[in-house]
Amino acid sequence: MATPPGQVPPAGGLTLPYMDSAEFRNRGKEMVDYISDYMDTIGQRRVTPAIEPGYLRERLPEDPPMYPEDWDEIMDDVEQHIMPGVTHWQHPRFHAYFPSGNSYPSIMADMLSDAIGSNGFSWAASPVYTELETIVMDWLGRMVGLPKEFLPFTENGKGGGVIQGSASECILVSLLAARQATIRELKRQHPFVEEGVLLSKLMAYCSKEAHSSVEKAAMIAFVKIRILETDDKYALRGSKLAKAIQEDRSMGLIPFFVSSTLGTTSCCSFDPLTEIGPICKEENVWLHVDAAYAGNAFICPQFRYLMKGIEYATSFNFNPNKWMLVNFDCSTMWYVCQREPCGTLCFMRH
Repeated sequence: MATPPGQVPPAGGLTLPYMDSAEFRNRGKEMVDYISDYMDTIGQRRVTPAIEPGYLRERLPEDPPMYPEDWDEIMDDVEQHIMPGVTHWQHPRFHAYFPSGNSYPSIMADMLSDAIGSNGFSWAASPVYTELETIVMDWLGRMVGLPKEFLPFTENGKGGGVIQGSASECILVSLLAARQATIRELKRQHPFVEEGVLLSKLMAYCSKEAHSSVEKAAMIAFVKIRILETDDKYALRGSKLAKAIQEDRSMGLIPFFVSSTLGTTSCCSFDPLTEIGPICKEENVWLHVDAAYAGNAFICPQFRYLMKGIEYATSFNFNPNKWMLVNFDCSTMWYVCQREPCGTLCFMRH
């Protein structure tokens, strides 16, 4: 006897439901309706949940289910148990943290990407992923007015862009790349000194207004970091950075990385790249510019004065998932090949 649609063959007397393409068509249409209704009526929901920590533990079974549930039961659970714990970031009265613009085209793009299901960790793994990413990152870099050195398809272009999950990842990747480049150079100068000794001398810098991920990145990379005071406008001044670098060099330390911010998390302050950049260039220090929040605004030419001095940067990032109606997570990062040939730094490869 043929197995009915939507069920797997009997096993031990049981008939288990599963979703075939026919049911997927129907349930997919239902999901689109559910999402549309959710977005249309989100203003009627409470912005933040009225629950206590651990609320969900009491609502879900102690043990994982032995058998699959019917889809209608799953969606009932979503509405009864999951939605009460959701903070609705798309709510018109949600004003916490930062903007998190969603959009229907972005949702559909996620659906298509999930359906294709490729793992694009290299060009060979799925060529179009790398090629499309490279092209779109070139477009976006030109849209925000990045110097040609950041762009791969321009004359004298010595860099390129890669999509990361978050600004925290961008900062970590840039710090690791700076560490690798610095250790390589130091090993060429001092071939008989152990890398661990060289690593212990590396010093990174940021301001007290920088995102906490900078300090965490330094911890992950096993390097020292100095968190510097800002001025009355919450900006890191070049004189403060220069003094710190000279102090550390006099103690035998090796400055190698500075993370500056355009649009800080706490108050949207801006570090003056025109002061910080020349110091980093003179000291041969990697300058990363974290514009996770404000970088989106640089699409508008009238706001690009805020990024004056960007030509001194080695790497730069901002988050389209904040202002550009792209779902979280999407952080775009660009890198200029200065001290190392492109592709030799393993953290920057596709």
